[in-house]
Amino acid sequence: MQTINLERINNFNFRSNEAYNALRTNIQFCGKDIKTICITSGTPGEGKTLVSFRLATSMADGGRKVLFIDADLRKSTLPGRLKVDSAILGLTHYLTGINKLGKILYRTNIKNLDIIFTGPLPSNPTDLLDRELLKDLIESLRKIYDYIIIDTPPLGAVIDSASVVRYCDGVCLVVQSNKISYKFAQKIIKQLEKSNCKILGVILNKVELKHYGYYGKYYAKCYNAYGLKPKSK
Repeated sequence: MQTINLERINNFNFRSNEAYNALRTNIQFCGKDIKTICITSGTPGEGKTLVSFRLATSMADGGRKVLFIDADLRKSTLPGRLKVDSAILGLTHYLTGINKLGKILYRTNIKNLDIIFTGPLPSNPTDLLDRELLKDLIESLRKIYDYIIIDTPPLGAVIDSASVVRYCDGVCLVVQSNKISYKFAQKIIKQLEKSNCKILGVILNKVELKHYGYYGKYYAKCYNAYGLKPKSK
């Protein structure tokens, strides 16, 4: 396994870190059989990549052995955020049979955190993610890691996430506050339900806490809220 240095995302203060720790704890309470977790959203720009990566680093900081997989083969922003070479080997190299797992799996300078990048963005992302190779990859890696966090494209825009979700133990939907309608969110949830993957909940992102009473005013200047909100039945 190769080693890579990541530019850690540090533009968060103590209280925002605690919000991610709470999210980590909520997911852990979902059960010990929930090890592979898909993170998606309804539309681009809702913050799913940052949420999923921060969740992975929070779990790693908590002493868990974590693998982060960037499976957004449409428009990955992670290499730019982490300031790594965009030409680095990744998931597309594995799914097309060009490289073996050992060549695309990277140990990072963040303790307990390994990562698989996308690799070059392909012209046929849905076909690649629909291959049995992905299923075999996830099944083999879940024997090694405590948690596997997988970032996928927005489900409201393309169907790629549905291909990944069916191989996971659970899925979280990132929703930006006041960006999408209730009806649209319900449509995304129904798509997720078709995968027969357990819906762990909704992560409400970019909340203006000043509208939420005393505690909202207290925390509003400190961070945007991230919380796991179980889906109502």
